Amino acid sequence: MDTKDTTTNNIETREPVTEPVALKQHSRKRNITIFVIVSILNAALLALLWTQLLTPAHTTTLVDDPSLTGDVSASPLLGKQAPDFTLPMLDDSSANNAHPLLHRQVPAFMLGMLNESGTGKQIHLSDYKGTPVIMNFWASWCAPCTQEAPFMAKSWTTLQAQGVVLIGVDGAEPMSNALTFTKKYGLTYTNVRDTINGATAIAYGVTSFPETVFINGQGVVVAKWQGALNEKGLQLELAKMGLSSKG
Repeated sequence: MDTKDTTTNNIETREPVTEPVALKQHSRKRNITIFVIVSILNAALLALLWTQLLTPAHTTTLVDDPSLTGDVSASPLLGKQAPDFTLPMLDDSSANNAHPLLHRQVPAFMLGMLNESGTGKQIHLSDYKGTPVIMNFWASWCAPCTQEAPFMAKSWTTLQAQGVVLIGVDGAEPMSNALTFTKKYGLTYTNVRDTINGATAIAYGVTSFPETVFINGQGVVVAKWQGALNEKGLQLELAKMGLSSKG
């Protein structure tokens, strides 16, 4: 007897799972809201950037424009107490206060005198121990030095009579240029040539040409003059050495 296995196939039919309509609408509204907010922020940033580009920067005019002269009644200080200030006076001796060697023992040096052969006698500061010394740093290419040179040549006679030693220290330059300069202006006092790297000028705190350093008989710097020396300056600095430019 044939046995026929009959299997009943149960076919389960399931409907697709779908999102509730209300949830879909909520998600869509949220996306729209985010888009609108981002768009507004971008628009605001663009507007701010555009405003900055179109607005001219505030600057202070320093041009000497005649149209800007006259009464300035809108000054923020008008009718108010003037601010206090403390500033140094501008005078011929103001540079003396900043000299690093002021009231200190001067550095020793050994330099060769200017001469045609280039092998001049060696000058030592110690040679003038106990004697007031004035050291004038100069260079032939220095315009203020050419203005100062005639005064230095004229003053040498008076200084020599008072027992003051005057030494000119030429900057690092060709010997021929320096000799031409001393001959042109009649500089008969001792002139020496600084080292190739200007070591003496550096040691004496010289920052520009011309500069003149005043040293008393104890070898201490009592004054320094920056710029072309004149009669007023010489009198002022010699007084600090207990001397006078009038002899």
